Formats: sequence, C-alpha cells, structure tokens
Amino acid sequence: MKQLNVDVAIIGGGTAGLGAYRAAKAHTNNVVLIEGGPYGTTCARVGCMPSKLLIAAAESVHQIEKAPGFGVHPQGEIRIDGREVMDRIKHERDRFVGFVLESVDEIPTSDKISGYAKFVDGHTLRVDEHTEIHAERIVIATGSRPAYPAVWNELGDRLVVNDDVFDWDDLPEAVAVFGPGVIGLELGQALHRLGVKVKLFGLGGQVGPLTDPQVMAYADKAFKQEFYLDADVKVESMKRLNDSDKVEIQFINHDGELETFVVDYVLAATGRRPNVDKLALENTEIVVDERGVPTADHYTLQTSVENIFIAGDASNQIPLLHEAADQGKIAGDNAGRYPDIRSGLRRSPISAVFSDPQIAMVGETYRQLETRLGNCSCFETGEVSFENQGRSRVMLRNQGILHVYGEHGTGRFLGAEMIGPNAEHLAHLLAWAHQNKMTISEMLDMPFYHPVIEEGVRTALRDLNAKLHLGPEMVKHCLDCGPGC
Repeated sequence: MKQLNVDVAIIGGGTAGLGAYRAAKAHTNNVVLIEGGPYGTTCARVGCMPSKLLIAAAESVHQIEKAPGFGVHPQGEIRIDGREVMDRIKHERDRFVGFVLESVDEIPTSDKISGYAKFVDGHTLRVDEHTEIHAERIVIATGSRPAYPAVWNELGDRLVVNDDVFDWDDLPEAVAVFGPGVIGLELGQALHRLGVKVKLFGLGGQVGPLTDPQVMAYADKAFKQEFYLDADVKVESMKRLNDSDKVEIQFINHDGELETFVVDYVLAATGRRPNVDKLALENTEIVVDERGVPTADHYTLQTSVENIFIAGDASNQIPLLHEAADQGKIAGDNAGRYPDIRSGLRRSPISAVFSDPQIAMVGETYRQLETRLGNCSCFETGEVSFENQGRSRVMLRNQGILHVYGEHGTGRFLGAEMIGPNAEHLAHLLAWAHQNKMTISEMLDMPFYHPVIEEGVRTALRDLNAKLHLGPEMVKHCLDCGPGC
C-alpha cells in the first residue's frame, strides 16, 4: 500500500472541496484532493444548472400560454418535443460541467487521489486499498446524496432522483413527485408545464422551505391552482405493475376519494443526506449530531477534533452552493494556516426556489424568530400582496405575498419570507440590507424607481415601520410615486 505524508488532505472534489483545496494551497504546497466519483459539482451535474435549464424550457411554454391574456393569440397548437428539450438540457449541462473540469485539470496530477477515503484515526486516511495518507489536517467535503425510504427501492428503475432526470432522452407521460420542497416544486412544476402529467405529494403539509404560516398557505393555494399538489397526502399503496414499466399509486384525493394514478416514474425529492456515513468517523473523536453529522464552529468550520474541518453539504449547516463555496474557502484556509485559526466571513442567509411564483427567504426565518423572540413579542411583520401591485399586474405576474420582519426598539431588519414575482432579485436587495444590519427606516431611505416590483418591498417596509411605531401609519392609495405602487 502506498504511503503519503501531507500537510492537508481534502476529502471530496465538489464545490466545497475545490474551494478548500485552493485556499489551503495558499499556505502550503503539500495538499492532496481525494475524490471517489467523477469530478465536478452537484450544482453543475445534477443540481442548480440542469434544473434551471428544464425550468427555462417550461417557462417558454408558459409564456406562450399566457399570451392571450395580453390580447396576443399564437397560431396553431403548441408542440413540445421532449427529445429536443432533453438534448438541450444535456448539451448545456455538459458545457457547465466542462468549465468545472477545466479547473480540475489545472490541479497537478500528484495532488489528486482517486478513491473513497475512510478514517483510520484522526490523522490517517485509507483510500480504498491502495493508499494510506497521514495528514496533519483534514477537510471533510464529501457532499450529499438524495434520501428516500428504503422500501421504495422495490420500484427498481421506475424510482428516480433528480440526478436521474437529467439523463432522460425524452420526457415521460406521467410522473409522481414525492416531496414538495425546493427540488420537488421546481422539477414538478417544470415537468407539468412541459406536458407531463404530474401529481406532487408530501407529508406533514410543508411547502417549500417556508416557515411563515401565512406565506406557506399562500404558496400551497397558488400551486394547487396550477397542478395537483397534496402536501399531506395519504397513500394507500404504491407498487410496480407486473410485466410493466409503470407504477400504480393509490391515494386519497382532495375530495376524500380513493384515486389511482399510474406513472412512468416516481421521483423522490424527499431531501438529501450528508455523505459522512461511510467515512468511519467512529475511528475519530469527532462529535456528531443526532443524524451522525459532525458538528462544527459556524465561523471557523473546525470540528471538535482540532485538526479536522468540514464544509459544504457534508456539514450540518446550510446546503447551498454559495454556502458550500464560502465554507470550503474558510475550512481550507484554516486547515492551511493551522494552528492560526481565524473566523471567516459568513454572509446573511439567502435562499430561493425557482418555481413560479418564486419563493425566497432572507436572514432569520419566521420560525427562528418565533423561537428566539416570540415569547416577548419583540418583532413585528410587515406585509404586501403582489396581487394589486402595479408592475406585477402589468406583466400578469400578480401573485404573491411578502413578509418582512423587524425588531421592536431598534427597528432593525431581521429577515423576510416571500412568494412572488422576481423573488430571487428582491431577496438579494433584502439580503444586502440584512448583512449591513440596516434598520427599516434606513432601508426606506434608499431609492425606489417607478414602476418596478421593488415598490412592493417599500410598501411592506412602510407597513412594518408603522407597526414598530417608528413611522407614520400606512396611507391607502399613496400617490407619492405614482399609481399601483
């Protein structure tokens, strides 16, 4: 077995791992990157980029279908060629993956080790059965994978996860999507708009990542108007039909009746689990949470074992690409400079669901505020509906609600949850304000053009400022910036 001695070993070659590698190399050249699967990020291969390609195709169809609302009537029947849709998705997906692989190719071959790593102890890794590495510091950046009930494996190749969707050569006729979270909402709605028969099922009533009951209720109602959604379904049976590539699902529908839905695929979008269960963590003294995931300091990414750091989806923190990139940089930097550990920049939380209407969340969630401040009634909620907001109505995109949260006494902006048009862009404005620790009054002093959807943000902030007793009461049909604001 080959023996290596290195300063830093990084397990995983995805977004967090590549970021950690580059950061560690700034301090020492003696760094290795261990990867057991294909190089390239979850985002580029099976996540955010291919899903947005599918959504873009679906949006093009939806815009044609909406055209009569403007008095524009496209001639002829809309024809969706599933093979052409999937060809473009795979072609562009491969292009994005190529960019990642180009950066991987720049890494010296001597720094890359192929295989799956396991801990022998807190300083030693065994890669498959060919290499043993003694590392002064280690970064865990092993990513995550889809999770679903094991019994579903009985469906065989009729059970798919989001990773599989983007390898389809054609669009199927019917799909049951389980899990109305980020992935389920995005893929389920996109497939529906592309002509696939879709039913979206969940348990417990959760819709998206939302925690504000009113915003979630609005989302549930809005999506149900477009496609079948039951966020708390009772499934009576789900089985693969004999001698068939079909799955039969029997469930209780909204009318309380037993309904049968026969599909080509069951898409499991029921969450992801960190890839830490096969690392033999029991051979270290790392403290793990109830899920078996190593805990780490939020600012340094250092685990309970001083020389081991963790970053990205493998951690018990936020599983998003921009977070993984930040965490990788922090963990790699600290592994490289150890023992001179430093706190890294942790940005204000921001997340988005690219459904239509879009969902977005910024700063502290409603649930977090209820837990932290609810008992003392220390925060208020300002709101706006986009149903009558001027620019939203102009574009026939007037669906949604925005809730913004502010702190009594200080007037500081605490966070927001929303569903609505251009929510991804509104969330960025609010995230910048949150990171700068702005007050509601300071945010209202910022410029707002007319007519734009952002005027809805101002309306919500004015409502909040009044409830915090820091500003005047809302004036109905305020005209200081034109009609429909």
